[in-house]
Amino acid sequence: MSKPANRPEVVHLPAETPVDVPVRNRRVAAQRVREARDRLTSTSGTRPAFDRELLRQYAQTRLSASLVVTLLVIGTGFLFGFWSQPIEAAVWACGMFCIHAMIIHACKRYLAEPPSANGARRWRMKFILFDLLYGMCWTVVLVHPTGVDIVSNSLMMFLMLLVVAVSSMLAASLPIAAFAATAPVTLGVAFNFIMRGTLDNYVLAALAIAAEGYFALLAHRLHSNTLATLEARAEKDALIGELEQAKAISDEARHRAEAANVAKSRFLAQMSHKLRTPLNAILGFSEVMKSEIFGGHAVPVYKDYSADIHNSGVHLLNLINEILDLSRIEAGRYELNEEAVSLVHVVADCHHLLKLRASSRGITIHEVFEHGMPRIWGDERATRQIVLNLLSNSIKFTPQGGEIWLKVGWTASGGQYLSCKDTGSGIAEDEIPIVLASFGQGSNSIKSAEQGAGLGLPIAKSLIDMHGGTFTLKSKLRVGTEVIVTFPPERVMSALAPMTEDGPPLQPDFETSVADERRRPRNKPIMSAGTGL
Repeated sequence: MSKPANRPEVVHLPAETPVDVPVRNRRVAAQRVREARDRLTSTSGTRPAFDRELLRQYAQTRLSASLVVTLLVIGTGFLFGFWSQPIEAAVWACGMFCIHAMIIHACKRYLAEPPSANGARRWRMKFILFDLLYGMCWTVVLVHPTGVDIVSNSLMMFLMLLVVAVSSMLAASLPIAAFAATAPVTLGVAFNFIMRGTLDNYVLAALAIAAEGYFALLAHRLHSNTLATLEARAEKDALIGELEQAKAISDEARHRAEAANVAKSRFLAQMSHKLRTPLNAILGFSEVMKSEIFGGHAVPVYKDYSADIHNSGVHLLNLINEILDLSRIEAGRYELNEEAVSLVHVVADCHHLLKLRASSRGITIHEVFEHGMPRIWGDERATRQIVLNLLSNSIKFTPQGGEIWLKVGWTASGGQYLSCKDTGSGIAEDEIPIVLASFGQGSNSIKSAEQGAGLGLPIAKSLIDMHGGTFTLKSKLRVGTEVIVTFPPERVMSALAPMTEDGPPLQPDFETSVADERRRPRNKPIMSAGTGL
């Protein structure tokens, strides 16, 4: 009588220890070397690419704010003409427009030229000189002796602050140019206030110098923020480039690995096919010689030799079949022939096939099956191969007098599981990934007298993966090994519940049909006139 099976414990296989590679240290060192090289080749202490980008932003800002500067010059000239001489104001306005036109033309030329390191240094000096000339021109109008009353002082201070603020914002990406454009204006206005010799003018001079310092600091902060943005964007672009390069390398390596794997699978399939033809002849002739069909051997030892040849041929044929199955699975050409399969019956048949082999080694196999297990939807041949591989491994590595437990039952999620547990030598924890790899063997299997090819467990794991199940291996040295194979609930074929409603009768009732025929309206003929109907 079968005992209720225990629920399988889900045990995760130990992951391989990642190899520590100092990638971050190499990246930091490369970044430091690049920054040092850029500082040596740059004129501003930053990367040459950043210098060109800052100059480009400066030129674009100047072009976009050309209308604002034009309106500011027109307004200042109008006020200057109203306060002083109109001719002098007109001359000053014409000079400002000429300088402004020169700056706009230079900005357009810079944006049209291809970027270069020497060109950036040359254009940087040009922009600084143009801004210096621009600031000196503003100084001419602001230090003009317009009077000593409060209105003229307030107007001068207001225009100075306006010019300094606009110039600082326009040349924020080039702090030296901003200083060249605002320093002459501030110094000229402050010197003009100081020369008047009153306390109020001293206060206004101090306020002018403080405003210059504030706007210089603001321009420096804007330049720092712009530079930080450029560095972040450069780091992002570099990271994206590294990721794309790594992806390209990994894709190329993956394509090579896939090509090598396909070539290996084709080679194994062709070699397996070529080896089967002479192997079948060896098996046939050795079977004839072992059975002495055409007569007995003159020397009895030849019969033993024939049996050894036949057994070796059978072993070689099984090995070729396993290699062929593994090559088909890895190449993705293994197709499942799915049908309704009883997992309990498959395990019982495999136990019956290997029972004699286990009995010859003094191994006891216990069956613990749950009753009433429905069928599962799967490949019977693949399921049988999984059970045979697990059970043959248990018999192979279980010493004489050991025990093996075969369990079939329900999982917690509603699926079915198969458990094969033995009292063998066990597998070391660090050797479990090796055992599950193709052609992998543990130290105990190498020392054992019955060595295999290391394909049983990988084939079983691949077949259960194709069914959507899980493969769990638990082992401990000198205690035993347990392999749990689970099938998902989607493959369990549960019986349908009986229908509660009565179905229609197979033959209609005669009385009911006659009554329905009488109640059915009769179709009268259309041409019934004169017929008496």
